[in-house]
This record gives sequence, C-alpha cells and structure tokens, in this order.
Amino acid sequence: MNKLEEKLKTLPVGPGVYFHKDTGGEIIYIGKAASLRNRVRQYFQASRARDPKTDILISEIADTEWREVATEADALFLEAELVRRYQPRFNILLRDDKSLQFIRIDYKSDYPTVRLVRRPLDDGAEYFGPYVNGLAVKKALRYLRRAFPYAISRPNGQKRANLYYHLGLDPGLEEGKTSLADYRADLRKLMQYLRGERVALTRQIERDMKKAARARDFEAAVGLRNRLFCLQALNRQILFSDKENAELERDHALIQLAQLLGSEGPLRRVEGFDISHMQGSDTVASMVVFIGGVPDKASYRKFKMRLPGNDDFAHMAETIRRRLREENVKKWPLPDLVLIDGGKGQLSAAIATRDEAELAKLPFIGLAKREEEIIINRQASLPELDVEQIQKQTQSLGGWCQVEPDYLTISLPVNSPVVKLLQRIRDESHRFAVSYHSTLKRGRMTTSLLEEIPGIGPASRKKLIRKFGSMRGVSTASPAEIGAVIGPAKAKTVASWLSARKV
Repeated sequence: MNKLEEKLKTLPVGPGVYFHKDTGGEIIYIGKAASLRNRVRQYFQASRARDPKTDILISEIADTEWREVATEADALFLEAELVRRYQPRFNILLRDDKSLQFIRIDYKSDYPTVRLVRRPLDDGAEYFGPYVNGLAVKKALRYLRRAFPYAISRPNGQKRANLYYHLGLDPGLEEGKTSLADYRADLRKLMQYLRGERVALTRQIERDMKKAARARDFEAAVGLRNRLFCLQALNRQILFSDKENAELERDHALIQLAQLLGSEGPLRRVEGFDISHMQGSDTVASMVVFIGGVPDKASYRKFKMRLPGNDDFAHMAETIRRRLREENVKKWPLPDLVLIDGGKGQLSAAIATRDEAELAKLPFIGLAKREEEIIINRQASLPELDVEQIQKQTQSLGGWCQVEPDYLTISLPVNSPVVKLLQRIRDESHRFAVSYHSTLKRGRMTTSLLEEIPGIGPASRKKLIRKFGSMRGVSTASPAEIGAVIGPAKAKTVASWLSARKV
C-alpha cells in the first residue's frame, strides 16, 4: 500500500479517467473525475463514509492508473467507451440500471436521428454508453450539436426545414439543405468524439480547414473553423464537476464533524429530529436520515404526537422514546449521530429519554436556530467528552467554543462545511415535520360536518359535496334539492340533523 500511496501523490489536478486494478492487474473499476487528485484520493480516506459494496471494491484495489484528458466531456465519453470495452465487474455491481442512459444514433437510416434512450435494442442503430450522469450527457450533446448538427426526431410529412435548422442545430434534410451523405459524414465525426477520440478528430478538422483555405473554399473553411470553436468551447463547460465538488464538500464536512466531536469512526448515518405544531394542535415530529451526507428519504419517519398541548420538550422526549423502542431499534439501524433541532432544553429532554433506553453511548447534539450554534451537553451528549480537544478542533476550523458547567456551545463560521451540513439536516427535518403537520391540519379543516350525520355514508357525502360544493351549500339547500341527490329518506335525516344544530 506504501507504493500506491506514493503513486497517489503524483495524481494530476485536471480531469481524466482512472482505472482501479486488483493484484492480478485486472481492471476492476473505471471512473471519471473532474479533478483526478481529489476524486481518486477519496477512495482511500479512512474517515470517509462508504457503502458496503464500495468497501469491497477498495479492499481489492492493488494499483491505480489514470489517463488525463483536456475536458470534462472527454472524461465523460472516454469513461463510457472504456467501460463498454473492458466491462469491469465493479462498474456492473455498483451501478443502478434505472439511472443509465445510452446515446442512440440510427446511422444507417434514411433519416438518421440522435437520441438518449434507457435501454439499447438490437435494431441496427449505434449505441454509446452507458452513462450514469444523464444530465452531464445532455449538456455535452447540446454543445456537440452546434459542431455537428443532427436531427432528434423524424418529421411527420413536414417538407420545410424546422426551427432547429435555422438555429444551426439540424441538417435540414427536409428541404435538402444537407445531403444524406454529408449528414452521415458529420455523424461519423460525432461518433468519433463519443468514442473518446477528440484529439484525432480535432487534428482532422484542422487539416481539412487548412486544405479548404488553400483551395480558396473560404466558406467551407469558415464552417470548419466554427466547428473547432464549438469543440474548444467544451473546455470551459462544467458538466459534472459541480456534483463532484459538492460530494467532496460533504466528505470534508463529515470528516471535520467527526473530528470535532471526537468520534472514533466515520459518521455514516445521521438522524435529525424536529417538532411542528400550530398553537398546540396537530403536533407532529419528524425523523430524517442522511447517509454519507445525502438524504435517504426511504428511511424518513414521522410521528403523530400522543401528548396534547404545546410542550416542545415533552414532545421531543416522546419522539426519541418512540424512535428508540426495542422494535424500532431492530427495524431501523441506530445512527452514528443524532441532531436535535433546538437548544439546551430540547437537547436535554432528548438525552434523558435516550438514557432511559440505556443507549448512553449514542451521541446527541443540538443546533440552535438563532446563531446556528452547536450545543453539546457536557454530562451526557457524548461519551468520554474531551473538552480541550473540542476547543482545539473548533479553533482549527475558525470558530470558538464557550465552556459552561453543563454545556459546550460551539460557533463556527457560517460558510464552514460542518455548519452547512448540519443546516441541511436541520432544514430537511423542519421541512418534513411542517409538511406532515400541514397535511393533518388540512385534513382536519376539510373534514366535513356531514361525517357526523348518522346514516350518511361516504358515497352520499361525495354526491352532496359534488352537487352543492361545500357544507354551507348543503345547509342552504332545500330538502327537495337534497332529496333529488340522495333520496327523500336520507334528505329528511340530513335536514333534521342540520336543523337540530342550527347549521
């Protein structure tokens, strides 16, 4: 591993494709990167949260090679071509088939088109891919279409060139603006680029441009020059580095948070809790789950409070008690960290309930809304709390730590990755709680008084609301009008009930 560590120090900062190999030299995984140095090093960070399949991959890596390229587009297309060529087993194991996309070019058709599809077919068309990042592929194709105009669909009886032709994005086969032979020649160049052969293609276009200029065919030379400009424009386009940088920031945030709290291992699973109500009515709680800094919405849970009234501390205690019940602990994995939306009061109530469940080693922290301060209970939030170490880590992150007899209050810069991560978890728990609360409130407010009338079932209520629009409309209708909808007998029941309650 020392040899590999030395090799990793020479990684370039630019975009490229990397190859992980096993002890036998077989390529087991191929990936792309906007920054090879940042992306490849992530695999070997001991504190980084990973899923089990990635852990297996890393355990088999004996060597890593890479190929540096000029643009993100080059990396995107070269990765897909090499995966198709080598079929690394971990690329097959780690990918999600639902997210894969292919570029389909029916080159041999009398009206060739270029489209993105989910599944390749044995239909004689050329397929390129698979691509995991469909958004990046769409962005790249938009720029490539400027260099090599192509049709995206076959026209239905249309005889005139469409709008895309006038924008320089379509060959205009309908009016014969481009011959089929010339169009196919452009598609061959496009396919050459998709195979990762940008350098050879660029040189070929440069040669053709100079040849046209020597022959004084300046119109053709200008067209070829414009194609070169379009290809060069891809150098400046961000296709997937934004997502990669966001992932890198999440990793940094999780590492810094673990170091700040003195955690022995990575904080893979973090749960956030919040309470929502309206003056003590329709009180609910939310539990959101972040795995590796990313929301895992399938693991979200919501709780309808059983305790009445407006008491955030009691409701938080009830929520944690229900979350840590034995049956729920068996169904839902315990988190590496619990984030409570609130200050000292909510945090203390949650910790007291945690201790009742005999899970004292489960770390709890709070995030106060006003100043975005991290609250830690000195007595019970974290096992073996090292105050001096937390103070040092806080200072290294550019913040300060206030030490009180029972609490630590940590304030970090607002642009700190740790603060941003905790804010995302807190805001998501708040959003999920408010969403559930709004659903309950809306259901209560729209519950019709008709449900209280004995003998009037769902079908009759639905007919009345459809006819009269609301409970007020029903109350102002005459018995004869109601009877015309649900029958005289039920109309009499409704009329007598409304009269008794003076609705």
